[in-house]
Amino acid sequence: MARIQAASKQIDWSAAPARSERLEVSSGQVRQDRKGAHAVSTQHNQRAISLHLASERPSSPEADPGAGTTPAAIIELEGVSVCLGGRTILQEVTFNIRPGEFIAVLGPNGAGKSTLLKVLLGLIKPSAGRVRIFGQAPRRGNQLIGYAPQHRTLEGALSLRARDLVGFGLDGHRWGPGWFISGRRRRQAIIEEALAEVDALELADMPVALLSGGEQQRLLIAQALLSQPRLLLLDEPLSNLDISHEQEIIALIARLCRARGMTVLLVSHDVNPLLPVIDRVLYLARGHAAIGRPEQVITSSTLSALYGAPVEVVEALGRLFVVGVDI
Repeated sequence: MARIQAASKQIDWSAAPARSERLEVSSGQVRQDRKGAHAVSTQHNQRAISLHLASERPSSPEADPGAGTTPAAIIELEGVSVCLGGRTILQEVTFNIRPGEFIAVLGPNGAGKSTLLKVLLGLIKPSAGRVRIFGQAPRRGNQLIGYAPQHRTLEGALSLRARDLVGFGLDGHRWGPGWFISGRRRRQAIIEEALAEVDALELADMPVALLSGGEQQRLLIAQALLSQPRLLLLDEPLSNLDISHEQEIIALIARLCRARGMTVLLVSHDVNPLLPVIDRVLYLARGHAAIGRPEQVITSSTLSALYGAPVEVVEALGRLFVVGVDI
């Protein structure tokens, strides 16, 4: 369930940085409508999520479309459809993602967020359309891509140390894609470097089962960093974390993204804590997609078009509420 968080300040739309970027919606274009952000809901029994829009977000030069020539996209989807078990998960989805961008992937359960990551990893082949990652078709075991799957609780893994869990990414275990490293010393050096990068080196010899959810999540991110990737895919890394650990993980991911110039796609059900650090939002619903700045995508007009039903975005006390759907 999405959480409602208190806003730190009143939303000031006029303070948002000027952008040349336009809203992209697949399939079809939707007219931008900011008035939808001020609609008043009369549906008191509907589920709602508050969306606190930060007027400014740190952004890498590579990710800023207003900072000169836009670099070539590293992720390109053109008319991509995915059908699984007779059900259409994604339908004619088209979007590009640039180097260094931090993207939040949002949408209701079953919208295709995890499926999209698996398409990029080469684990699922699209039914139609064209996908390019770094200019090539997706393939399994691409070392340019780091991947952290949805967090698994390891309560019974008393014999499994933190360094062992991270090392599975080198061994081809089910926890990671696997790539061969010869020499025990070199292997340990790579693992410890990854642990240090996520501020978890002191946990190296701790039993994983004794670590908190936030600490275990750091290990999964460390595992995803082993191959020095240029693209990091994170599937629900914030789920089941308390607010303190959630904020720590977000700060860690944002730091890695900016320091490395690495592109990040982070799947989440709660966009609120991500708004100060993300560059754009990719919102999936009913097989379709919209991508743009949060203030472009999270509007009544855009979400109503995606869901095919009336959706209200309400501003109150410095917060935005999406009403009428399960985000």
